[in-house]
Amino acid sequence: MKTIKLNAMKKLLIFAALIAVSFTTSAQVGIGIAAPDASAALDITSTTSGLLPPRMTRVQRDAIATPAAGLIVYCTDCGVNGEMQIYNGTTWVNMVGDVAEIEAQVTSTTGKIWLDRNLGATQVATSSTDAASYGDLYQWGRNTDGHQIRTSTTAAGPVASGSEGANFITSSGDWLTGQDDTRWNGSTKGAHDPCPSGFRVPTDTELEAERVIWNTNNALGAFNSALKLPVAGYRGLSTGALTNVGSHGFYWSSTVSGTAARRLDFSSSDAGMNALDRANAFSVRCIKE
Repeated sequence: MKTIKLNAMKKLLIFAALIAVSFTTSAQVGIGIAAPDASAALDITSTTSGLLPPRMTRVQRDAIATPAAGLIVYCTDCGVNGEMQIYNGTTWVNMVGDVAEIEAQVTSTTGKIWLDRNLGATQVATSSTDAASYGDLYQWGRNTDGHQIRTSTTAAGPVASGSEGANFITSSGDWLTGQDDTRWNGSTKGAHDPCPSGFRVPTDTELEAERVIWNTNNALGAFNSALKLPVAGYRGLSTGALTNVGSHGFYWSSTVSGTAARRLDFSSSDAGMNALDRANAFSVRCIKE
């Protein structure tokens, strides 16, 4: 009886080994399809179900030891509603949207940690006028809803909160009908803050602390700083037209000033903090909470 059982076990092991070899040597695996596409290592076919990737928090994602380039996860607390992300060999980037959200960080000599590029930018600035580093332009107090794209459609305003859609809202002051100073809530992250989880729009004090340590108080100093701030220009409140691209940098703070809000601006000749109407669209550089 023992011999029979052993022989049966040997047959099962041989059968399992043959299956393993067939999967190893075969170029394609099909789920829901008998003949997978020749170009696919894995072909999943269904008209009733989708592919569900691993879901995890940012902390769990960052705990993955030596992630391979191309690794994909769904980060449940990244962005506003979670993000599908891929590891590009250096950092995690979003797979959905007009431009991947890059979450690489840089530490300033002030001790503050910032994202290493403007929101919406595809790379760290290689020069003050590096267009790929310009990124998106946000009206004060608005989230990433589509209006920040440099070519987004304009619509006349001001408008009530929730009625703005993905449009750049033209106005003579605030894009919002009822002033709301809490949308980007100072040193506490507001509900409409566009920065990724763990980051927020900086205060005017935090931006000013960076400016005063530049080696020159102008656009060159902004680029030579740890943050490598480019001259990304802005969109004007009255028409939404792009202005001063390649010559001036304008960066929102979360700090309000009456009916306006504080911003950092710099050109080839100088730099400083001042207040401007909230319907203007400026760059955003996020600081770690």
